[in-house]
Amino acid sequence: MPIAPHSALVEEWRTLQNNHEQYERGALLLKLAALLAFATGYVLALPYELTAGLALLVWIQESIYRTSQARLGTRLVRVEQLVQSDGPATSACQLHTEWLASRPSTTGLLAEYASHALRPTVAFPYVVLLILELVGYLG
Repeated sequence: MPIAPHSALVEEWRTLQNNHEQYERGALLLKLAALLAFATGYVLALPYELTAGLALLVWIQESIYRTSQARLGTRLVRVEQLVQSDGPATSACQLHTEWLASRPSTTGLLAEYASHALRPTVAFPYVVLLILELVGYLG
C-alpha cells in the first residue's frame, strides 16, 4: 500500500533530511573557518599556541556538531523503516522522545563526541593544521 504523500512520517523525513544536509554545509563552514584562522595566524605571525588552540576548539565544535547530525541520521533511518513497514502516523515526530529514552550518561556523551572527532571526515583538516603548527613551532 503506497504511503500518502502528505503523511506525518514523510513530512518528518523531508524536514530531517533538509536539516541533515544543512549540518553538512555547516560542518564545511567550520572547516573553512579553521583554515582561515590558520592562514590569518600565519600571515599575522600569531603565536603557534593560539592558532593551534583555535584549531582544536573548532575541531571539538565540529565533533559536537557532527554528533547532533548523527542523531538526526539515526532518526532518519528509523523514519525510513517506519515508512517501509507502513508504520502509524503516530510514530512521527518522536526525535527527542526516542533520543531521551536512550540518552547516554555524561561520560557516554563525551565518548560520543570523541568518536565523532576521530572520524577521518571530521579530523581532516584539523590534524594537518595541528601538524603544520607543530612543525612551525619546532622549526
